[in-house]
Amino acid sequence: MSSKDSTRKTLLVAFGLCVVCSIVVSGTAVILKPLQDANRILDRNKNILSAAGLFDSQQDGDEVVTERFNQFSPYVIDLNAAQVLSTEQLQQLQIDIESYDQRLVINDPNFSEALGRQKDVANIKRRVNYPMIYVVENGAEIETIVVPISGYGLWGILYGFLALEGDANTVKGLAFYELKETPGLGAEVRNPRWTALWPGKKVYDEQGEVGLRVVKGQGSGNYQIDGLSGATLTSRGVDNLIQYWLGEDGYGPVLAQLRETGL
Repeated sequence: MSSKDSTRKTLLVAFGLCVVCSIVVSGTAVILKPLQDANRILDRNKNILSAAGLFDSQQDGDEVVTERFNQFSPYVIDLNAAQVLSTEQLQQLQIDIESYDQRLVINDPNFSEALGRQKDVANIKRRVNYPMIYVVENGAEIETIVVPISGYGLWGILYGFLALEGDANTVKGLAFYELKETPGLGAEVRNPRWTALWPGKKVYDEQGEVGLRVVKGQGSGNYQIDGLSGATLTSRGVDNLIQYWLGEDGYGPVLAQLRETGL
């Protein structure tokens, strides 16, 4: 056998092996995708419940999560129009509320927009125009509103949920589910002792401005949250994202509408 024939056979075997491996990997990805999607949704629901004070990771199993999350109704809102999107508007935008993930469309100019330096208080670069919020209703009354929040900390973007009481002004809870902060310092934003400082705090002052702040040192009163010791930039990042997302360019106008007229 010539060296050319040997080389050709080696390349054919390698090529065949690559094709087989590609088929196996692709097939596995297709098979596992429904499970991965289900786990992603379950994890999202746990974090929403956690922000609302309805989830205990030490005691509550997946069945409890599903049962409790059924209390929530998801709504997609238009931040620019400050309104909840109707079924017809969702269809026009081709948004399936069951599978919609706002983080997956953050770079799509049809669903998001770039932020200029002056507006980008939270340092997120782009803002999704159609975020999804989660609401617990009791008849015509709103009991809980959970909104997604994000903003740059020390090393990267923090992603979380902020829960408000039905008055759209009183904090019910806070939960960050993804971050790159330093363990023992900035990562303390997930420490239950720190998140326990948030419930009961007020968001808007008497002038309707965002009064809720994360301050250096110890906070006091209805509007201040203690800063994290040794994590000044992370604390500032959380303060910035609160100012942005609850302000005029974030959920502020929508929350004002919910306070006045409901859904």
